[in-house]
Formats: sequence, C-alpha cells, structure tokens
Amino acid sequence: MIRLLLFFLWWLSPAQNDANFWHILAEVGFETKKDPQGYTVEVPRFSQHLKSYQGKKVRLKGYVIPAGEVGDVEKFMFSALPFNVCYFCGAAGPETVVEVETDEKIKFSPDAIWMEGILRLNDRDPDHHIYLLQQAKVVKK
Repeated sequence: MIRLLLFFLWWLSPAQNDANFWHILAEVGFETKKDPQGYTVEVPRFSQHLKSYQGKKVRLKGYVIPAGEVGDVEKFMFSALPFNVCYFCGAAGPETVVEVETDEKIKFSPDAIWMEGILRLNDRDPDHHIYLLQQAKVVKK
C-alpha cells in the first residue's frame, strides 16, 4: 500500500509533464465481462483522451523488467516503477506497465531509462498487455 501511495505522489508531483506519458496511461478503467469461453475477464476501458494517442509516438521514463523474467530481449515489459515494486510484484496496477517491441537489445539495469515508441491500446488480445510500445527505442531526455 505504501508503494502504491509513493507511486501516486511521484505521479502527481509538479516535476511531471506531458513528456513522460505515465499519467495519461492511468486514464483507464476496467469492466468485468465473460469471454467467448464463458470465463470472467477484466476488459480495459480507455478514456477518450487516452484513445486520441492510439498510433502516436509517446515517451516514457521507466524501468526494464528483466528479459529472463518475461521473454526475449526484443519483447519485454517496461514499468513506471522499479522491478521490486512493479505491477508483477502486486504493488501497482496494469496501467503502470507497457509491453515493448524493439529492434534494440535492451539490457536490464536498476536505473531508469527513457523509451519512445508508437502506442497501441489493446482491449481485445489477451495474449498481450493492454499497452504496447511498438518500434520502441531508448532515447535521451
């Protein structure tokens, strides 16, 4: 709970600006539905504002989730929070993580990096995260 509170304090801080896109990704809610097989699933409902960024280039400062934990080096998860407090550890929501597709080999580091790529919103494919950052690359702020 404290980790989540720290994330929101960081998220609301005046130092945040539109260059770091995490606060826009937080504009999502979830609706419980039945999938075609009858299982109960949570389906994301993106705000109109967030939908306006579909297919556009965005920039995020965050942390690489180690590739060995989630896949190969060209596809990995990128988190607003360090690995020890990220979504997969139960300390934050799915809006704090994006699935990254890149041609670059990105090594794990405990330090935050900036990434830029094309945002894709996913509310249909359960094999992928709700946010994808395609054609991503590491950038300097």
